[in-house]
Amino acid sequence: MSEQTETTKKPGLRKMRVGVVTSTKMDKTIVVEYVARVPHPKFKKIVKKSKKFYAHDENSMAKVGDKVRIVETRPLSKLKCWELVEVLTH
Repeated sequence: MSEQTETTKKPGLRKMRVGVVTSTKMDKTIVVEYVARVPHPKFKKIVKKSKKFYAHDENSMAKVGDKVRIVETRPLSKLKCWELVEVLTH
């Protein structure tokens, strides 16, 4: 192996989610609600499952009610390990 291949690291696949902003009250942080439609483990009926993510918004671009895309990143604080990629709709 050469020196170049050992030192360069390729980033792994990062999870991406699309959700709706529910809060922008914190500084440089937004709360995004993600709704997934998944089959119930026993009854196989499609049910909605929601989860809140805390995402880093450096320039405070997102507003409450916006549809946004977030991507997984390294932990930035105790709860925040997602980052805003783009605002899809206002």
